[in-house]
Amino acid sequence: MTIRVLLADDQALLRATFRILIDSCPDMEVVGEATDGTEAVELARAHRPDLVLMDIRMPGADGLAATSAICADPDLTAVRVLILTTFEIDEYVAQALRAGASGFLGKDVTADVLLDGIRTVAAGDSLLSPTAARTLITRFLASPAESSQSSAPEHLAALTAREREVMAWVAEGHSNEEIAEKLFVSPLTVRTHVHRAMTKLGARDRAQLVVMAYQSGLVRAVPPHEGN
Repeated sequence: MTIRVLLADDQALLRATFRILIDSCPDMEVVGEATDGTEAVELARAHRPDLVLMDIRMPGADGLAATSAICADPDLTAVRVLILTTFEIDEYVAQALRAGASGFLGKDVTADVLLDGIRTVAAGDSLLSPTAARTLITRFLASPAESSQSSAPEHLAALTAREREVMAWVAEGHSNEEIAEKLFVSPLTVRTHVHRAMTKLGARDRAQLVVMAYQSGLVRAVPPHEGN
């Protein structure tokens, strides 16, 4: 199957570079280009892409507003958002994850990393496991905005003890294979637990499951100095 990608970036040169790179792959294609958040939402509704490659800072309606609109639209539940950013604006990334983004990449990544990231997010997984990402998430997801929790602790009552355990490992950035080793089960079993937890909690994808884990208090955000 071909992964249909919508580009959202106000820099024409970057959009052109991404288009050439993506269109050169037999398994993906660019279906549209947006120059701001408003246009990104309009094109997402018009083209129903598999993934939106979203710059977080754009004039007018920015990538954060666009991500919120896309992820809140019931007609776009199959659309994934992959944020492109720099670590200097990591607080915005945390807000985007709360809004429903499936992950993020720095603009300085290599071509191979970008293409692999698109494939990963389009497949329903998230880009939250690298050490840098884990630090960012634990620093911001349970900070100021936790007063607007969307997943209160009682919502976790629907999960089995094993599902809560697996959800906690996922939130700490572990892959299915790593969790399987810790629990002495198969990766397929872990994947089943993850999907059951997502279904019960109404999570769009693995990234939103991580957000819910922190905002519900299932996992505590550890300050950077404690994680050393």
